Amino acid sequence: MKPEVTRPSHGFFAGALINGLLVVVPFYLAVLVLLKAMQSLVGLVRPIAALLPDWMPAEDLLALLLVLALCFLVGVAVRMPIGRAVRERIEKSLFQRIPGYAVFRGLAQQMAGESRESAWKPALVEIEDALVPAFIIEELDDGQFTVFVPSVPTPLAGAVYVLRRERVHPLDVPFTSALQVISKWGSGSKALVAAMKTAQADR
Repeated sequence: MKPEVTRPSHGFFAGALINGLLVVVPFYLAVLVLLKAMQSLVGLVRPIAALLPDWMPAEDLLALLLVLALCFLVGVAVRMPIGRAVRERIEKSLFQRIPGYAVFRGLAQQMAGESRESAWKPALVEIEDALVPAFIIEELDDGQFTVFVPSVPTPLAGAVYVLRRERVHPLDVPFTSALQVISKWGSGSKALVAAMKTAQADR
């Protein structure tokens, strides 16, 4: 009798494809934007590049440095009161009309350690009889939470649930720590459970 051979399901291939796209597409788009910005600045750096040795890719190198410098200056500017006000006005009038912008903005701020908002707050949530690492996306008017339960080991893919408050346990841990637990196939989960028990004991 021949042993039964288990074949991967279509769901496995679809999930793997989606996870790959979520990683590759943002990286690809970022590289395209960077290259486009460098091309637009080549004319500005060409006189300086002419002074450097021919063996050095001076134009591309100087254009890259100029793009990075501009990004740094913009980052410094938006930290100042005037820059912050301008950024908030642009976000309200333009960017917040883009579906999903507010959520991914909160994610980026959490990864940078700059956000004090509740969006993407680490939590352990009760799904059936298990505790599952998740992130709180928003709190509803009736007290329920919208939570995102990421898949392992790709944190940007997963499922969204709306759960009652008693099934959601917010954690006082850094966002990056929860992200590492997910990307490491659950290794380090004991720290999340310990944080939940500490929060429950303090109530």
